[in-house]
Amino acid sequence: MSSNRIKAIDVLRTISIAAVLLIHTTTKVLEVTHYNLAAYSFTLFLNQLARFAVPLFILISGFVLELNYDYHTSYWAYLKKRVGKIFIPYIFWSLIYYYFVYTENHDNLFWALLTGNASYQLYFIPTLCIFYLLFPLLHKTYKLIASVPVLTALGITQIWLMNQDYFVKQYDFPDPIRIFILSYFIFILGMVAGRNKDKIIEVIGKIKYSLIILIPYLAYYIFKEGKPNILILTILDLSIRNGGRVS
Repeated sequence: MSSNRIKAIDVLRTISIAAVLLIHTTTKVLEVTHYNLAAYSFTLFLNQLARFAVPLFILISGFVLELNYDYHTSYWAYLKKRVGKIFIPYIFWSLIYYYFVYTENHDNLFWALLTGNASYQLYFIPTLCIFYLLFPLLHKTYKLIASVPVLTALGITQIWLMNQDYFVKQYDFPDPIRIFILSYFIFILGMVAGRNKDKIIEVIGKIKYSLIILIPYLAYYIFKEGKPNILILTILDLSIRNGGRVS
C-alpha cells in the first residue's frame, strides 16, 4: 500500500459508488413510469443530484495517479499495475455482459470492448484507460499544463466544448472519445489537487460548511435545467408510441 494513501479518497470513492447506484435505480424508476415527472419529480431530483459520480471518479483518478506516480519505476511498471487493477476486471465483466446478459449486442466484441458498450454502465471505463495511457505524458509536462494561463485556457475550452455538445449538437464520437473531450479538464484538476493536497485539505476545512449548503443548491439547479430536456424526451417518446401524435 502506498504511503500516500488518503482515507478521505476511499470515502469519496464509496460516495461515488453509492451515487452510481442511485443514478441507475432512479433511471429505472423513471423508465418504468414513462417519465411521469409530475408524480416522480423527486426521483428526477435524486437522479440529477447523483450525476457527480463519474466526474468525481475521473477527478480522483487524476489525483491518485499524480500523488503516487513517483512510486513507479518505469512507464511499463505503471501500465502493468493499471492493467491488473482496471483493465483485467473490465475485460472479465465485459465478457460476462456480452455473452450472458446483453446477448443481442449489435457491436462485435472488439468494438464493444473499445467503446464500453458490452453494458451501458461500463461506458466510462475505456475513457479512464485513455487517461491512464496519457497520464505519464501529462505528468512530464505538469509545470506547463498547471501554469495559470494554460490551465485557464484549458478550462475555458472545456466549458465551450461542453456547451457545444449539450446545447448545440452532440459530438458524433464513440463514448470514450466523447467523454474524454468533455472531461479532460476534470482529470487535470485532479492532478493539480494531487500536487497541492495539503493546501486543498486546508481550504476544504475552511469552507466545508459552505459546501454543505452549495452542493444541494447546485443539485437543484441541475434538476431545473435537466427537467425541460426530460420533458422533451417524454413528449418525443409519446409521439413515437402514438404514431406521431401526442395525446
